[in-house]
Amino acid sequence: MTAIDPTAHLTAEQIEELGRELDAIRDEVIADRGEKDAAYIRKVISAQRKLELVSRGVLLFSFFPPAWLIGTAGLSVAKIMDNMEIGHNVLHGQWDWMRDPKIHSTTWEWDHVSPSDQWKHSHNELHHTYTNVIGKDNDLGYGIMRVDEDQKWHPFHLGQPLWNFLNACFFEYGIAAYDLELGKNLHKRRRKNPEFRARAKAVGRKIRKQVLKDYVIHPLLSGPSFLTTLAATFTANLVRNIWTHSVIMCGHFPEGVQVFERRSIRGETRGQWYLRQMMGSANISGSKAMHFMTGNLSHQIEHHLFPDLPSNRYAEVAVKVRALFEKYELEYVTGPLPKQVFSAWHKVFRLALPNKKPKVKRSDREQELIAA
Repeated sequence: MTAIDPTAHLTAEQIEELGRELDAIRDEVIADRGEKDAAYIRKVISAQRKLELVSRGVLLFSFFPPAWLIGTAGLSVAKIMDNMEIGHNVLHGQWDWMRDPKIHSTTWEWDHVSPSDQWKHSHNELHHTYTNVIGKDNDLGYGIMRVDEDQKWHPFHLGQPLWNFLNACFFEYGIAAYDLELGKNLHKRRRKNPEFRARAKAVGRKIRKQVLKDYVIHPLLSGPSFLTTLAATFTANLVRNIWTHSVIMCGHFPEGVQVFERRSIRGETRGQWYLRQMMGSANISGSKAMHFMTGNLSHQIEHHLFPDLPSNRYAEVAVKVRALFEKYELEYVTGPLPKQVFSAWHKVFRLALPNKKPKVKRSDREQELIAA
């Protein structure tokens, strides 16, 4: 965490009471889930599929500029919906309680080059368990960025603004490589591991399927509009990737969000886990439309506290969660999208450079809290 621990004023008893209060919020929503929630996700899935179908139909005539613009915009929105409000949340098991085999985390496959089972392992099991723990949560900087002043600086970090920009443009491929843990598996001996080879083949099959759909079949169906449809599909994927990357960056990287050392989670209690999610996440304020287009990950704090609750309930949950932040005198990091994007990118540039000031030595009390 930062040199000055923003949770140091809380006693162990207060932290566990906070955990019980958050459990009560979760239990209340679970008891209240019902047909209204089920109707919501079915309506969203239906709307997304219709929008994608119509957009791809319009792009059959993408040789005409108005058709290209309308089709590309529609396909971009459809891909964002599939990725954010539907795919991400279905794969979290938010709708498993419906017992609908068509909308279930064990059967859902999304419009993404990363196979859903691999993504669920790296995201649900690792990222959400070890949120913002350096060396445990690979989502934190994706292994290509320095994310905290206490991390050792290397000349490689000078390029992290560029690495981050390229990762944003081709985000789905970056996620696939991240899910494979490609960095540590590039060694020849590791590449021969049967488990890694099987996962790599699964990613290869998914990439071929996505490329065939987006860059071969659909453009070919467009006939004389082949090249313009190809460009439209590439643009829609680019828009989806940059938007998704921006939302995720705003959720864990703005100034004010805490990172944690490995030793800080030894013997972590339920209340302490909740507290880490609260301090390691940030929200984006805005309209209902903006929240929808982020997959309700604009409520990132609430999502990390309750990753398996239906996303359409996060707005109401946020009111109660924010009240707990105020009660326990904690900072609720939030702000409009431009502010959060600027804050996250400012941090990317700032940490690309070596520290200009010596690290502030933590007090004995703060060291004890970290080790606890």
